[in-house]
Amino acid sequence: MSWGTELWDQFDNLEKHTQWGIDVLEKYIKFVKERTEIELSYAKQLRNLSKKYQPKKNSKEEEEYRYTSTRAFLATLNEMNDYAGQHEVISENMTSLITAELTRYVQELKQERKSHFHDGRKAQQHIETCWKQLEASKRRFERDCKEADRAQQYFEKMDADINVTKADVEKARQQAQLRHQMAEDSKAEYSSTLQKFNSEQHEHYYTHIPNIFQKIQEMEERRIVRIGESMKTFAEVDRQVIPIIGKCLDEITKAAESVDHKNDSQMVIEAFKSGFEPPGDVDFEDFTQPMKRTVSESSLSNSRGDGKSEPKFGSKSKGKLWPFIKKNKSPKQQKEPLSHRFNEFMTSKPKIHCFRSLKRGGAGPEDFSNLPPEQRRKKLQQKVDELNRDIQKEMDSRDALTKMKDVYIKNPQMGDAASVDHRLAELGQNIEKLRLEVQKFEGWLAEVEGRLPARSEQPRRQSGVYEAQNASGVNSCAQDRESSPDGSYTEEQSQETEMKVPATDFDDEFDDEEPLPTIGTCKALYTFEGQNEGTISVAEGEMLYVIEEDKGDGWTRIRRNEDEEGYVPTSYVEVYLDKNAKDVHKPLQKISE
Repeated sequence: MSWGTELWDQFDNLEKHTQWGIDVLEKYIKFVKERTEIELSYAKQLRNLSKKYQPKKNSKEEEEYRYTSTRAFLATLNEMNDYAGQHEVISENMTSLITAELTRYVQELKQERKSHFHDGRKAQQHIETCWKQLEASKRRFERDCKEADRAQQYFEKMDADINVTKADVEKARQQAQLRHQMAEDSKAEYSSTLQKFNSEQHEHYYTHIPNIFQKIQEMEERRIVRIGESMKTFAEVDRQVIPIIGKCLDEITKAAESVDHKNDSQMVIEAFKSGFEPPGDVDFEDFTQPMKRTVSESSLSNSRGDGKSEPKFGSKSKGKLWPFIKKNKSPKQQKEPLSHRFNEFMTSKPKIHCFRSLKRGGAGPEDFSNLPPEQRRKKLQQKVDELNRDIQKEMDSRDALTKMKDVYIKNPQMGDAASVDHRLAELGQNIEKLRLEVQKFEGWLAEVEGRLPARSEQPRRQSGVYEAQNASGVNSCAQDRESSPDGSYTEEQSQETEMKVPATDFDDEFDDEEPLPTIGTCKALYTFEGQNEGTISVAEGEMLYVIEEDKGDGWTRIRRNEDEEGYVPTSYVEVYLDKNAKDVHKPLQKISE
């Protein structure tokens, strides 16, 4: 089965067929190229999808991924990222093993095809030239024969005519002989040309054309084999990544199987447990005897001994005092200008301190005292661990510098040993500061851990807000609150909780607490009678310490001495802030103008 023998007369059709084969190959290359683009696009979309749902660093989402279900989802996202990588591998392999190779092969195939058909056309032109030569020789021989016949007939005619001279007859005889000789020469030439043409034609159709067509056939068969191998490679490229994709899917399945609902439920308890005790029963208040109404001993009105109106039964108390805010009691009631009383009325916010501490958008207290006991303990423990890691890093750096210094001492040419002394001193100071911080936070942690089983009377420092609870677990600032997702509180005091607060005097609540740092001084412009919880009375012209600036609520926190501090309206004082103020750890001295 050879194209040279079977298709010796189908040169044009073979030319069209081989061109069609190259077009098919180029179409397949285009198909593979588009497949690689789809794989790349799919991989990119998978990566973007995985990145879109990845938790943002240093955000609240990172905390949510401590649950087994969310960790399984995170593992799924990571595996999808690897899954996308395998599709990129498919694209790369198809590009290098199929597209690039076939593109190069097509160029070579076109050159080879062009060469073969050029040889074929050259052979065809040669046989056509031989044919034309044969035809010309044949026509010449035919013409010479006809002319020889005419010359012979003319001679015979002249020879038979008695009126023609002997010279004319001789001339006609010579002309006839010449024509006969030319006819014989043309015959010989025609015979030779015919023989040559037959030889060339036999060579053309039985040697040259079969050889050329055989090469074209081999070229076409190589093309067919090559496209078949490329299709096989196309499948193998996919098959090679199947095990890795299978591992990705296995990891996703493994992550899904690791989801533990019990563990997640326990983590919810650890995340939101406040450590408070549930409120007790509400005492019955008898309203059948209006003139002899007896207030429950556990009510705030009884503990404070004031004559304020009782809250309506079942309604939420909106104007109660905050029992955990230190109050400066001043028996004197000095008369002040009407405008000053109006200003005091407009700016008087006895509850704003608790609100500010509980709901302020900024950072909370350093000791996390705005959090429930359990959450506070976790935050303090995290802070201690973080500080210990920082100390370890500083100690590692100090050890490395110490070794470097020893090397410099032994080999002075390598460096100056004194050049690292300054850095060593800085590291020592940093380590000491960090250790002091650790001691401070460990102290708070020990305080909280000691309180968790049974609440003690140990006070905590807080800007007129969240104070320590008794063993009963009742805290007026914590009464009837809902924990928000960040661990802070929304104030929601109810009569039920108020009725359960024991009568306790909180004037000495901060006696054992380290004082807040002084940030400046202030001068009282007017006399202010601090009659509400958390406020302090000041006299006009009195100089005091400033320990907390106005946070936008119209109040400034000041201190008279170690035992007296509270809030005054900002409009009542002139503040002088000290830019270089440091923490004060000693009793305040008397300040005079």
